[in-house]
Order: sequence, then C-alpha cells, then structure tokens
Amino acid sequence: QLQLVESGGGLVQPGGSLRLSCEVSGSTLDYYVIGWFRQAPGKEREGVSCISMSDGITYYANSVKGRFTISRDNAKKMVYLQMNSLKPEDTAVYYCAAPRRPLPLFRECSAPYKYDYWGQGIQVTVSS
Repeated sequence: QLQLVESGGGLVQPGGSLRLSCEVSGSTLDYYVIGWFRQAPGKEREGVSCISMSDGITYYANSVKGRFTISRDNAKKMVYLQMNSLKPEDTAVYYCAAPRRPLPLFRECSAPYKYDYWGQGIQVTVSS
C-alpha cells in the first residue's frame, strides 16, 4: 500500500513557475513508476509526465515538453515536477500516482488506468 501527498500548487501568472512535490510513503519505490497527471474542468485526466524510480527514465506529454521537468529523490521518497513558462491552459488539478505493480512497458506510464494509488490532488491556476 502506498500513500501519495502532493504539495506546491497555487496561483501563478502566465510565464511563471511552480514546483510540485509528491511525497510517497508505505513501500519501496525502487521498481515503481511515479506519474503526474492533471485534470481540468470538463476534461479527461491526462498524463503529464512520469519517471522510473529505478533508472530515472522520463516521459513528457507533448504539451509540456521543454517546459516541465520531472525528477526524483529516492532517499527522500520524493518526486518533483518543475513547471516553467506556465500557460493558462496548464490550469488544472494535478495528481501524482503510482501503480500497484511495475509497468511491463514504460511507454504505458501516461495511461491513468495503469495506476492504483493516487494523491488527493492539488490545484494549479495560471492566470493574470
């Protein structure tokens, strides 16, 4: 059983930056993937970025590539999402999540249905 808690959200102006943190507790992370997802009002939950906790391989959605950076600190069981050059369309509730078992294919990491444990979500609002 894993527990995930997000922090670091808030209101930021377009072009600004935020860093989201995901604290993971309850189990070893060595073979897990941690994903960041977001859901805007009236839209489906989408995969933003994910990282392999064992070797650091990363994935980014095209919409955030070059602006967002995911990183990990295995010792602290933390995963971070640095978000730069934020746009109004980045406004959403952001979630971190983990699967119950290691994903057989890393390229599946952006699919929400692959994940079993979810944080409570945190609001990110980009507005002037």
